[in-house]
Amino acid sequence: MAAQPVSRVVRRVLRAGVRSCSSGAPVTQPCPGEPPVVPPTPLQVPSRPRPFLRERAAPFSAFLTDSFGRRHSYLRISLTERCNLRCQYCMPEEGVPLTPKADLLTTEEILTLARLFVKEGVDKIRLTGGEPLIRPDVVDIVAQLRRLEGLRTIGITTNGINLARLLPQLQKAGLSAINISLDTLVPAKFEFIVRRKGFHKVMEGIHKAIELGYSPVKVNCVVMRGLNEDELLDFVALTEGLPLDVRFIEYMPFDGNKWNFKKMVSYKEMLDTLQQQWPELEKLPEEESSTAKAFKIPGFRGQVSFITSMSEHFCGTCNRLRITADGNLKVCLFGNSEVSLRDHLRAGASEEELLRVIGAAVGRKKRQHAGMFTISQMKNRPMILIELFLMHQDSPPALPSTFRNSLGVQVLRRRVNFSSQMVTLWKGGGVPQAPLVAQQWLGASLPQRHFSSHLDSDANPKCLSPAEPRAPAAASGPLPASDQLTHVDTEGRMAMVDVGRKPDTERVAVASAVVLLGPMAFKLIQENQLKKGDALAVAQLAGIQAAKLTSQLIPLCHPVALSHVQVRLELDRTRHAVVIQASCRARGPTGVEMEALTSAAVAALTLYDMCKAISRDIVLAEIKLVSKTGGQRGDFHRT
Repeated sequence: MAAQPVSRVVRRVLRAGVRSCSSGAPVTQPCPGEPPVVPPTPLQVPSRPRPFLRERAAPFSAFLTDSFGRRHSYLRISLTERCNLRCQYCMPEEGVPLTPKADLLTTEEILTLARLFVKEGVDKIRLTGGEPLIRPDVVDIVAQLRRLEGLRTIGITTNGINLARLLPQLQKAGLSAINISLDTLVPAKFEFIVRRKGFHKVMEGIHKAIELGYSPVKVNCVVMRGLNEDELLDFVALTEGLPLDVRFIEYMPFDGNKWNFKKMVSYKEMLDTLQQQWPELEKLPEEESSTAKAFKIPGFRGQVSFITSMSEHFCGTCNRLRITADGNLKVCLFGNSEVSLRDHLRAGASEEELLRVIGAAVGRKKRQHAGMFTISQMKNRPMILIELFLMHQDSPPALPSTFRNSLGVQVLRRRVNFSSQMVTLWKGGGVPQAPLVAQQWLGASLPQRHFSSHLDSDANPKCLSPAEPRAPAAASGPLPASDQLTHVDTEGRMAMVDVGRKPDTERVAVASAVVLLGPMAFKLIQENQLKKGDALAVAQLAGIQAAKLTSQLIPLCHPVALSHVQVRLELDRTRHAVVIQASCRARGPTGVEMEALTSAAVAALTLYDMCKAISRDIVLAEIKLVSKTGGQRGDFHRT
């Protein structure tokens, strides 16, 4: 019997009034004596006092307005650092040190701070974690928040495990919005990701939210290459008959989650995949201060959104503040500066003193967060210690069904019969083994700040490699360095070296360059404030492309398919410089040091081009070969 599409199976589960039985399997029929499931009705929230004529309210608080005029009316409060799942992608591999209970905010302290923020103009509060629904008094907290004059929305972000059990009480207490984190529709993959069972409980929670009239029910899905990008279409298909807002979130760097660019699937790439399946996809008007770009397929009940924190930040309209479970105020999710409100509370600070502390922190908020590659090197809390927002650590090896583009980055394609495919690949909760090259170059040992490309062995060679140049420093190997030029014939005319009789060996070369920027250009790059965009990201891509095109730039280089290109850029504050390191790998009869040198040089030139409007007193220096291995002339390592 042919396997059914995942989305069809999941829709059936959601529509069937799923309950958990003792085995954890779904139960689709009510038990004897139970009343039938009542069709969804519009969400009814207990009434409460409203401010008198909102337009007559006092001007928005200066304490919650930053130096760029952004009004912060949305507060996210983490209720706990603990979680009942053990997701591979949310915590660092070694786990996180939990804050002692005495150092966490008490219920009264949470309500005191919430009351203060609402009084100053906050009208939306979202409760996060860890997993907020494991806090015993979460229902009481919601009920107390509901009494705050001026608070219009109380939301919660949850992994959904306890949602079906607690949601009726939470709704009565005043909960008005729900976000449920779910990164896969495949039960076996779910268990692999979170290291626990519970897929059916999450599905039951989503059903319960729909049944109780929440609309839309927001489903947060962090998309990560090699893990779940092949489920995009299945997630979107759920919105055809269900009032869901499926929100695809770009994978973001946090402390310990081993972020790298290869794992991130950009908004544009996801949107292109959806438009190939549904060309009629329509963009919806953007709400004020919204983080999401929303789209809808005509005739579908729900919608789909994209959170583009990395590729198209929304810092200019940010209205969010965060309080961690231990009472620290974070004005930016990606910022590493925090101020302890807990300490001031426990020291007996007055309301006016707390407002001055809050106002000072908000006033220091930057115009925008750093670029994605700078963020990946910044020290910041693991996401589990900020709030439950599923950030992926190391993905399983790439699925064999994916293919690669000219950069070697896995490309999304429409899946066929994914259900049967996953039965094979994830049988027994295991992970399919990747090819040797993927295991070696996609592992956790890679530096965080880099681009990388992998070319299939049967790909058309666009990266070309030269014959071995003479090494300027001592080299080790069976053959000495040549004392003659190899690219001229006996009559002094240029000639390409014949490498047809050379044996294929593994070749690796590393080259470096330094760009001395000066203080002003360095600061703008460091803060990602250049008008042209993220200079480091552009330079890294340019370096990769240059390695691929070396033979078109250096006439006598040989074409060799590279199996790997990596470009890293590090900021050197002492010299106001960017240090570039490029490495290339291939198996063939000739070396790849020219690819590495070309890559480093072009990356340096690109940085100059990005910064020349700021200063032309920029120096490109120290372009050199660092090392090479493989080949008859032996290895070279600069000392």
